[in-house]
Amino acid sequence: MSSEILSVLEHMEKEKGIRRDDMISAIASAIKNAAQRGVNAGQELRVEINPRNGALKAWAQYKVVDSLSDPKREIHVEKAKAIQPDISLGEVLEKEVEPSFLGRIAAQSARQAIMQRLRQFEKDRIYDDYKDSVGTIVSGVVRRRERGDLIVDLGRAEAILPPKERVPGEDYSPGERIRCFLLKIEAASRGPELILSRAHPNFIRKLFELEVTEIADGTVKIEALAREPGYRTKIAVSSSDSKVDPVGACVGARGARVKSIVRELAGEKIDIIRYFKDPSEMLLETLKPAVPKNVNVDEHNRKIYFEVSEDDLAVAIGRRGQNARLTSRLLGWKLDVAKEKPRKLDFEDKKRRAAEGLNQIPGIEGELAEQLVARGFVSPEAFVGVEQEDLVDAGFEAEEADDILRKVAAYFDPENIAQ
Repeated sequence: MSSEILSVLEHMEKEKGIRRDDMISAIASAIKNAAQRGVNAGQELRVEINPRNGALKAWAQYKVVDSLSDPKREIHVEKAKAIQPDISLGEVLEKEVEPSFLGRIAAQSARQAIMQRLRQFEKDRIYDDYKDSVGTIVSGVVRRRERGDLIVDLGRAEAILPPKERVPGEDYSPGERIRCFLLKIEAASRGPELILSRAHPNFIRKLFELEVTEIADGTVKIEALAREPGYRTKIAVSSSDSKVDPVGACVGARGARVKSIVRELAGEKIDIIRYFKDPSEMLLETLKPAVPKNVNVDEHNRKIYFEVSEDDLAVAIGRRGQNARLTSRLLGWKLDVAKEKPRKLDFEDKKRRAAEGLNQIPGIEGELAEQLVARGFVSPEAFVGVEQEDLVDAGFEAEEADDILRKVAAYFDPENIAQ
């Protein structure tokens, strides 16, 4: 049996990383408990294992008494002195017993107890090995599927990638290498379970920390992140160094950095934007190329109302509302988006638009355009059939009227520029 114990000790120490002292204590305790429940029931035992050669020794323990009441636990003082002359009442006499005397049933029970303790040791070791890795990216190999879960071998332990933590559309085969976010360690009846995730937003955050040195060293900071796994992620970044462009640092030369992350995510789109403290500025930046108009910020309810043009409405909302949802999560504000309402133009608006229309005639702009609009010339077409006298009657000098008509003529027919 000593050779078997020694081989167990060596295997567990080298392969499993379990200390020999811990194993010896567990095996000795298991043998003792099993023997005391078996043929040696009711007897006190002490068991020792030599850590170098695995040799097992056992002693039956008896209390020295002058009146015997329990032969399995007690020994009469006269009989005890015959074995050990210097022993006294109340002391404990130990008699070495052959390990085989412990019984075959005890050995079988001990083996089961040993395996249970070994499993417990492995459970404790798994927790100790990975408790500091929670919240980081780990790499492993897909082994199998169990009830929908993907079992991933991390090297020192197996972990679980549940269906809800996988990205829609991703599929992995046994033997395939995979990177995941170690989400948590759950206590289960079989021991601690390592739970992985590829759908968690922090998986993106950690990928950027690995890929972008400026994020790793703290120069660039990820201020906010919103994700719909497998479809799109929005990430807002800032820089503590005015010389470092946070968006450019994350994108990398020719997009190398962000492309590497997109490949890891099997093509998931990533929008990287500059972070602003002002929610209105953040909204403007996040919705590009759509342009929010008539923005109204309700700070009390953390709600933003805004309008967009009919052409921008589909872009602002996104497919099945995805863009609006991600923008809302990124800002941390509720969004209320509506199509821009056409408003009636007042007299001043009409004058301004008419003046802007005349501005397209080279040389007619600013105050001159406003004077013409005030006199009824609201568009280039309004000059058709107009002569010098008409403009003079409208209050312009003859020379000024001729200059206006020459510019209008040149606008309609550049080849007929007055000499």
